Amino acid sequence: QVQLVESGGGLVQAGGSLTLSCTASGRTFSSAAMGWFRQAPGKEREFVAAISRSGEITFYADSVKGRLTISRDNAKNTAYLQMNSLKPEDTAVYYCAARPTSGYYSGNYYFRRYAEYDYWGQGTQVTVSS
Repeated sequence: QVQLVESGGGLVQAGGSLTLSCTASGRTFSSAAMGWFRQAPGKEREFVAAISRSGEITFYADSVKGRLTISRDNAKNTAYLQMNSLKPEDTAVYYCAARPTSGYYSGNYYFRRYAEYDYWGQGTQVTVSS
């Protein structure tokens, strides 16, 4: 079992920056591909960014390309989402997700569908004021 805890959310002015963290409780963090999703009230959870188990491959939703950066630090069992040039439409609860993978080829896999992830954090609120 993998437990994920997000932190770093808060209130920020439009154009500002914020960094979210996702810390895993176990020692299996390095075996999992990671992703960030977000959900606004009344809307479905949407994909934001993903990073492969190896950390060498990243993928972003079109709406956040060039503004948000996903990264990971396996020594700290932590994934990050660096958010710059924030917009009011970025306001949402942000969730961290993990998908354990194994094998030679899966090291560069990434996932962007909700159903492809096995573990989820509790979410952290990000509010961007205009």
